[in-house]
Amino acid sequence: MGIWTKALAVVGAALVWLPIVATIVFGVIGWTESGEYQFDYLLPAELYPVVFVGTVLLLWASMRARSRRWLFVLGLALMVGLLAGAQALAAETGLASGEAEAAGWPWALVIGGLIGYTLALVLVAIAGVLLVRDVFRREDKGGI
Repeated sequence: MGIWTKALAVVGAALVWLPIVATIVFGVIGWTESGEYQFDYLLPAELYPVVFVGTVLLLWASMRARSRRWLFVLGLALMVGLLAGAQALAAETGLASGEAEAAGWPWALVIGGLIGYTLALVLVAIAGVLLVRDVFRREDKGGI
């Protein structure tokens, strides 16, 4: 693999892992300061622009490497669809503006969309690590 493909894979994987690691690190920092583990479940969604750029870089690297393309296409489609759907539902039901109370089926659907988005993010992050392994391993085996 060329240096460009490797760089795309490594930078893309790092960008995709950033929201996951940041959520854990900030939770641990809050825990050490207050004694309670405070989990910011919205942080991965708030850092979506970083995730999007990272996923596009991983998709580009996977197309160059001809490896795991479908995982990144699927992950990106799920992330965009679930996050956009959750945001649209929150705006339409008044949850986003605070007009409606955070309860009932609209709240459950919005939280479900956020959970689905986060699971798709984890899928892409793991696939990113596998792609990085693939592009570095291929050179070790003589470019096979």
